[in-house]
Amino acid sequence: MQLADYAIANSIAHEPAFKWWVHKVLKRKERIINKIRSKYWRTTHKFSIEVPKSVEEAYEIDRSTGTSHWTRALEKEMTNVRVAFEKLDNVSQDQMRTGKIKPGYSYCSTHIDIKMDGAFTRKARLVADGHKTEPPASVTYSSVVSRDSVRIALTIASLNSLHLSACDIGNAYLNAACREKLWTVAGPEFGSEKGSVMIIARALYGLNPRARPGGLP
Repeated sequence: MQLADYAIANSIAHEPAFKWWVHKVLKRKERIINKIRSKYWRTTHKFSIEVPKSVEEAYEIDRSTGTSHWTRALEKEMTNVRVAFEKLDNVSQDQMRTGKIKPGYSYCSTHIDIKMDGAFTRKARLVADGHKTEPPASVTYSSVVSRDSVRIALTIASLNSLHLSACDIGNAYLNAACREKLWTVAGPEFGSEKGSVMIIARALYGLNPRARPGGLP
């Protein structure tokens, strides 16, 4: 699928080496995405706790239950991720779309991915809709750690009686500048800044591989 995206982005999908399979792979990709999307919308609860599909729904659940679980999760994420955005004062969306201000910048929407992290912990993640923007000319493969690598590490540790330690780096990409020129409009998760025009200045989850440091996932 990554190679098929590369062929499309570089206008070589019509070449004999690609023509016979690229479009079939992309159709398969769309079928997989549609199945996952339909499953996502059918899932309303996890661990017997209602999981919202939007920021507004998260706030409404807290209001109806008299709790602040989802609100705190959103506040925690926005505290971490706010550094990725630069607010443009006195700039309207129409001005940005016409290109009169910040020429060369493209619009990229964002959304909040809200889910359960463990049995009772709520988690929110601000994600850029990079799949809606034009793919970069040099699409790179964004890999994740393979299961085989983990198994090899566990085997070596077991054979040598070694102890293993692991950690998770939160919002790691926010330490790197975004390599693409993108802007967005602040949603309700931005609080009083809702509706403001924002430049995406740091790498966010969901951006195209080239927009992230070193092609990392």
